[in-house]
Amino acid sequence: MQEKLILAYALILIGLLLLVAELFIPSGVLFVLALCGLAGGVLMTFFYSGDHYLGWFTLIGVFIVVPVLARLMFAVWPRTAVGRRLLLQGPEEDATVASMPVNVELEQLRGKTGRAISALRPAGVVDFDGKRIDTISEGMMVDPGDWVRCIDVRAGTVIVRPVAKPDLGALENLEFD
Repeated sequence: MQEKLILAYALILIGLLLLVAELFIPSGVLFVLALCGLAGGVLMTFFYSGDHYLGWFTLIGVFIVVPVLARLMFAVWPRTAVGRRLLLQGPEEDATVASMPVNVELEQLRGKTGRAISALRPAGVVDFDGKRIDTISEGMMVDPGDWVRCIDVRAGTVIVRPVAKPDLGALENLEFD
């Protein structure tokens, strides 16, 4: 009787190992064999243990161990060579959007001051150093001719905030060599 219980727990262990192997060698056959091993091992503990409590404890243990093992496997599996090949990895969205030539040019506007050409309600056109750029204000209305500052560039959209008229007097009095 003791040998049959050792065989039952060996079947359960083999079933668990086959579940792990299914992730690395996806076939479906290993999954079916794993379920058969688990079911066979649990049934053997019911029939050969002498008392049904050992069978119930084994069944409950399998119902606890299998989900925990599955959670651990799916946490590790995407980092394995097979997991990386089978799962699609998309590019980082921020890196893709920021590396586009148009967005690189717009990123240079961050922190610069410009003048609204049209009313921003909240979208409109702003003149930044002679370039007309489509912008969006932070939700407030901006009248034409008002000064704005670029505070952010998100997904190719320039976001501006109204500011007071910049002091250009200091620039007019500078002497350039």
